Amino acid sequence: MIGYKGFDKDFKCRDFQYEIGKTYKHDGELRLCESGFHFCTNPLAVFGYYAPNNNRFALVEATGKIIANGRLFCTDELVIVKELSLDEMIAAATNTGYRSVATNTGNCSAATDTGIRSVATNTGDWSVATNTGNCSAATNTGNCSAATNTGDCSAATNTGYQSVATNTGYQSVATNTGDWSVATNTGDCSAATNTGYQSVATNTGNCSAATNTGDYSAACVAGEQSLAVVIGRDSKAKGALGCWLTLAEWRDDHIIDVQTFKIDGERIQADTFYTLKDGKPVKVDD
Repeated sequence: MIGYKGFDKDFKCRDFQYEIGKTYKHDGELRLCESGFHFCTNPLAVFGYYAPNNNRFALVEATGKIIANGRLFCTDELVIVKELSLDEMIAAATNTGYRSVATNTGNCSAATDTGIRSVATNTGDWSVATNTGNCSAATNTGNCSAATNTGDCSAATNTGYQSVATNTGYQSVATNTGDWSVATNTGDCSAATNTGYQSVATNTGNCSAATNTGDYSAACVAGEQSLAVVIGRDSKAKGALGCWLTLAEWRDDHIIDVQTFKIDGERIQADTFYTLKDGKPVKVDD
C-alpha cells in the first residue's frame, strides 16, 4: 500500500530516525499510536500530525501487515521511498476524483476553485487562494494573503506577513508562519498552528490543538478535550472548561519552565487568558 508520512526537520518520527530508501521492520504487536510504523493514505491527513511548516514528508510503501483506524494506518514493514516537498504533497492529493487547480503568481491576485480534492495556489502579494471542496488545499506565500477552505480534511497554508489561513472542515489544518498572522478553524480534530510574532491560533472543534511559538502570541480553544499551547515569550492561552493549557515561562533569552494545566473552573477558569509566571498560572487581560 502506498502512503504518506511526516517527520520532524531531522527526519525523525517519535524520536525514531528514518532514512530515504531504507526498509524498516517492526517485531511485535501492532498498535495504533503506540507501536509499529504509522502513515496516511491521504497526504493532507498527514498535516494533522506534522504541520506543513518546519517539517518534512515522504512517499512510503507498506509491505507488511497493516491495521487502520480511519485516516491513520500502521504497518510492521515500511519502505521510505522518497522525500516529498509541500507542493508535491498537495499535488498528490489531487490524483483522484474531481481535481481542479487554480494557480497564479501575480500580485493582488485570486485563485479559486470548488472541486473536491482541489488545489488553489498563488505566490503573489495581497492574494487570495480559496476552495470549498473536500480534501482541498489553499496555499499562498505572499504578504497580506488569505488562504481559505471549508472542505473536510483540508489544509489552508500561508507564510506571508499579516496573513490569514482559515478553514471550517473536520480534520483540517490552518497553518501560517508569518508575523501578525491568524490561523483559524472550527472543525473537530483540527489543528491551527502559527509561528509568527503577535499571532493568534484559534479553533472550536473537539479534540483539537491550537499552537503557536511566536512571542506575544495567543492560542484559544473552545472544543471539548482540546489543547491550547503557547511557548513564545509573553504569550497567553485560554480555553473552554475541560480543556488543557500548556504555558511557557521565559527568563532573558531562554525558556525556564513549561507546565500544563487543566481548565477545571476552580484553579483555572474557563475563557480566561493565562500566562506562566514564577511557575504559576497567572490571569492576563484579553
